[in-house]
Amino acid sequence: MLINKIFLFFKREAKLFYSNIADLFSNILFFFLSIFIFVFALGADEQLLRNVGMGIIWSLLLLSSTLSLRKFYEDDFNNSVIKIIHMGGISYELIVFLKILSHFFFVQIPFLASIPIACVFFNLPINEVYNLILTFIIGSFILSCLGSISASMNLLNKTNFSIGSLIVLLFFIPVIIFSIGTNNSESDFNSLISLLLGIALIFLGISPWSSAAFIKLALRNK
Repeated sequence: MLINKIFLFFKREAKLFYSNIADLFSNILFFFLSIFIFVFALGADEQLLRNVGMGIIWSLLLLSSTLSLRKFYEDDFNNSVIKIIHMGGISYELIVFLKILSHFFFVQIPFLASIPIACVFFNLPINEVYNLILTFIIGSFILSCLGSISASMNLLNKTNFSIGSLIVLLFFIPVIIFSIGTNNSESDFNSLISLLLGIALIFLGISPWSSAAFIKLALRNK
């Protein structure tokens, strides 16, 4: 049954995550070390730290998360695991969708625990911490969708991984703008959250089909 195949897929992803958990700790360590650098560079001005805190945290979350995108499909592609899973009765589009979900739950969600700690260094008020967590949940899912497109494109061009990363950074700029805008008292919070949800749904609809197309091309050229 398809449900059993999906369950086995996530079980395998969970085992891979725990076997490579050192990579996640490295990304989180990079995140906190970058925060320390910014805090020491900006000094002890609490108002300045509050004004720029959310923007810095969001940018560092983006950079830290992109460190894991290179292995999104690379190992499974090189080991022909993707082809084997497809031969087991799961379409490439569904494989991409499941990979997006697994990346979101096993890579992005663990960063949630680090957000409140990071906010302490910038003296962010509790309402901004709440906004940051909410926007990160939505934005990190968008990043997983963009990361899927980027990683599948890199399968076609293994000599230059920067192209896919540039695409992620380019399309993620509006997400950061809308996320930071939720703390602006003059902006409509509900409208910005709706925009973020709309962007998430758009990329959720685009990513499985585009990533699957790139994977099929890469398998033909392998």
